[in-house]
Amino acid sequence: MFQWPGPRGVVKKVETASKKQYQITMALMQITASPLLRFVVIFGLWCRTMGVVKLPPNVSVSAVFAFGDSIVDSGNNNNIKTLVKCDFAPYGKDFQGGNPTGRFCNGKIPSDLIAEALGIKEYVPAYLDPNLKSSDIVSGVSFASGASGYDPLTPQIASVLSLSTQLDMFKEYIVKLKGIVGDKTANLIVANGLYLVVAGSDDIANTYFIAHARILQYDIPSYTDFMVNSASNFTKELYNLGGRRIAVLGAPPIGCVPSQRTLAGGLVRECSQKYNYAAKLFNSKLSNQLHSLSPTCPNSRIVYIDVYNPLLDIIQNYQKYGYKVMDRGCCGTGKLEVAVLCNPFDATCSNVSEYVFWDSYHPTEGVYRKLVSNVLDKYFNLLF
Repeated sequence: MFQWPGPRGVVKKVETASKKQYQITMALMQITASPLLRFVVIFGLWCRTMGVVKLPPNVSVSAVFAFGDSIVDSGNNNNIKTLVKCDFAPYGKDFQGGNPTGRFCNGKIPSDLIAEALGIKEYVPAYLDPNLKSSDIVSGVSFASGASGYDPLTPQIASVLSLSTQLDMFKEYIVKLKGIVGDKTANLIVANGLYLVVAGSDDIANTYFIAHARILQYDIPSYTDFMVNSASNFTKELYNLGGRRIAVLGAPPIGCVPSQRTLAGGLVRECSQKYNYAAKLFNSKLSNQLHSLSPTCPNSRIVYIDVYNPLLDIIQNYQKYGYKVMDRGCCGTGKLEVAVLCNPFDATCSNVSEYVFWDSYHPTEGVYRKLVSNVLDKYFNLLF
C-alpha cells in the first residue's frame, strides 16, 4: 500500500501491483493542472485495481490505444466528411442509455471491453471527439476510422482516415500528453500502454472483391502479401513511437458476415469461401510476419490475435452460444443495412441478444464480449 494527499487533504489509498504503476502514479502527481483533473487521474488509477483481469506482478497498463477500422472506431468518423458514419439511432441502442456515439455497434466495442476488463476505464473515447477531456487523454483514446485498412486505397475509396493519418494523430497525441503530464510521465504512459490494431476486413471485402480496385494488379496471394507488408510497417512505426505492447488482430471470417453473404453468397446466402480464403491466407502470413518481427523490437510484446476461428465457431454453432439468428443483423432486414443504411427509419429486432450481428457487418456487444473473453484467456500471458 502507498498513500498520498488528495484534493483538500483527503488521503487516497491505492494498492499497487507493480513498481511501474507506482512510478506512473507518482509522476502523475507532478501534473501542474487543476485539482479536479488531478482528482480524476488519481481516482482513475484507483479504479484500475478493480478490473476483471488481474495483472501479474511487476506489470502495469497505463492506457489503451486503438488503431484501424470500424471494429474499434469509437466516433472518429463523426468528425470527418464521409458516408461511413453511425452517430445516429439505432446505433448505440444499448450504450449509455441509447446514446449513438459513432460506435458501429448496439453497445460497447472491443477496445471499450478490453479497457473495462483491465480496469483502465469504462470506454475508450475517440481522439477527434470535440468533448475529449485531458483526463481522457491520459488513459488512452482510439484513432481508428471505420472502413479504413492496410491498403492505402481502402480509406481513400471510403473517404476515411488512413493508417498513416492515424499515426500522425498519435504523434500529435503524444505532444498533447506531454503538455498535460510532462515528458517523463508521458513516456511512461506510452511505454506501458496496450495497443490494439484491427484492420484487413475492408481491404479484402471492399477494395479487393467489391470495388475490384486491385484485382488487375494483384491475385489473392500477392494482395495478402501487400497487406501483410503494410501491417508490419505500421507495427514497426508504432514501436518506433514508443509502443511496446502491441496486439494485432487478424481478419475475421469476412465471407460469413451478413452483407457479404448477400453480395457474394449466392441465392441461399452461404458464406463466401473466396472471401474467407483471402482472410485465412492473410492471417497465416500476418502471424508469421509478426512472430519474426518481435525479436527485432527489443523489450516488446508484439502478438498476433486470432479472431477468425472464435468468431467462426460462434457463427457455425450459434445455438450453442444462445443465439437464434446468425446470418442477418438486428437492424432492418439485416442483409445489407450498415452505416447510413442502418438508420432511424429502420426497425430493429425485438431482442438483440438473440442475434450474432448488430448490422450487416458488425457483431453485437454480446458477441464482442465473448470474443474479448476468448482473447484475454488465450493471449493474456503473451501480452502481459
